[in-house]
Amino acid sequence: MDAPVAQAAAHSEKQESSAMSSQAKDGSKAKKVSLKRSMDRKLKKKKRARLSKPDYTVQQGEDMLLVISQYDRSVWTLRKKGRKKKTIKKKKVMMKKKKVVVVKNKLDVPEQNVSEDGDHRWGQNLPEEVLINIFQMVVVQDGAVPFLCRVGRVCRLWNAAASSPGLWRSVTVGHCWIAPGKSQLPNKEKRIKDTIEWLAQNRFHQLRDFALCHWTKHVDFTLQVVSKSCPHLRSLKLSYCTGLTSEAFQSLGQHSRHLQSLNLQYSEFQTEGLVEYLDNHGNQIKQIFLTHELKNNKLWNTISRGCCPDLELLEVCTKLESKDCDLPICIPALQTACPKLKTFRMMNVRPMQKIRGATTSLSGFPLLEELCMATTSYSYVTDKVLWDMLFCSTQLRVLDLRGCARITPHGLAVLPCPELECLFWGQYFSKHVGSSLPKKGLHMVTQKWSKTLRELDIANQLFTEEDLDLAMSYLAQAADADTLRSLNLCGTRISPQTIRSVVGELTSLGYLNLSSCRQLPRGAKRTYRGQEDIRQLLDILE
Repeated sequence: MDAPVAQAAAHSEKQESSAMSSQAKDGSKAKKVSLKRSMDRKLKKKKRARLSKPDYTVQQGEDMLLVISQYDRSVWTLRKKGRKKKTIKKKKVMMKKKKVVVVKNKLDVPEQNVSEDGDHRWGQNLPEEVLINIFQMVVVQDGAVPFLCRVGRVCRLWNAAASSPGLWRSVTVGHCWIAPGKSQLPNKEKRIKDTIEWLAQNRFHQLRDFALCHWTKHVDFTLQVVSKSCPHLRSLKLSYCTGLTSEAFQSLGQHSRHLQSLNLQYSEFQTEGLVEYLDNHGNQIKQIFLTHELKNNKLWNTISRGCCPDLELLEVCTKLESKDCDLPICIPALQTACPKLKTFRMMNVRPMQKIRGATTSLSGFPLLEELCMATTSYSYVTDKVLWDMLFCSTQLRVLDLRGCARITPHGLAVLPCPELECLFWGQYFSKHVGSSLPKKGLHMVTQKWSKTLRELDIANQLFTEEDLDLAMSYLAQAADADTLRSLNLCGTRISPQTIRSVVGELTSLGYLNLSSCRQLPRGAKRTYRGQEDIRQLLDILE
């Protein structure tokens, strides 16, 4: 009887142990399932909110300008479901690793009493006035666009500071980037127009200076929107733009009553539209910048008729590779039509005096302060032409005659401007410099303006060594005035003795160019910048 009882007891114990093991296994499986569910819930909670696609973007382009481009659609497409499992597994592994690192840091590094909110929200605690002052410093240096568009997307406080109308007084908008060989799609063109309208309605309330660069489309649309929304517009600049028609000029005439400066250099526009605008609204224009072309001859006739009586600055230029450098202009008629002209620049053009119907002017340019006739080709300007332009300009301060090989020292000495500060008379890129005869009389120029000259440039002028010595002596004698800051003697026959006297007496000299001077030793033939660098020249010449 004992044997079967023992067998029954052993059998019951085995059943109990197997039941206990099965219960333990079931409990561990339930725990694992619950852990997986909790991990999945945490991952779902920690998922970032889906970003909404913005209407437009502002990116950095050429010269810190506005670039409107489309987003890549692949960025905004949803990922496939099969890839989510892999990412979840990777996230689990990364979370495990991060947990281990956090435990080690807690054991090794002592706790620091620094709040996370104070570290990450310092920009939101700044007063709005302080942010506006900081933004103003950046805007003055780099421009309003795209800087203000970018910082306005940081937070609400920065958006409020960046939308201050005082920061949007000067705006330059660059071209819309297009991939090579492709054209703008209709959706993108609509986005560009919507962006311009939004900026004009929400940011350009106090706009003063506006510029467009490298725009080949929507120029008329942009100018019409800006002129209607910006009643205080004062300056307009178009650089390398095309497609400007008379409709834009009509909109400017109707809405921009305070426009004073018009810069159309290197841009294509309808000449008839600009002529009509100047005839009707030229009395408010004070500055005009143009590029000389054959089709623009009507503009000179319009300006010479007196449509811009308050004109103070007139600048005309051509490209260096341009062959149409002859500018037909009647100087006496221009003197009568623009008596308030202060700055007259004719860069890389040859003024050709009109003989038919030319009249002598008795007024001249009495308020002229700067005259520029620099050219890279042969110039026809003589002493008589220079006198006819400056016979009444007693307030002249800057005279730029670079490339004018026919001007003589006597023609400069008789000019009625006693306080000339800058004289640029160097010969650059001229084929006739080497064939010219030696000149004399430079001492008459330096003697007349020795007390007022701040910058003197006589590069590649073929004056004799004795004449240069005498001319520099007049500058050295006026050292008490302490005015000369820049001296360019490149390619001249200046001697070492004359350089010693000039450097020793002119203590305020900060720029000295002695390149290609044959009379000087090799170590001295270079450009010196700064007074300390110029002082080292004395050691070289000893």
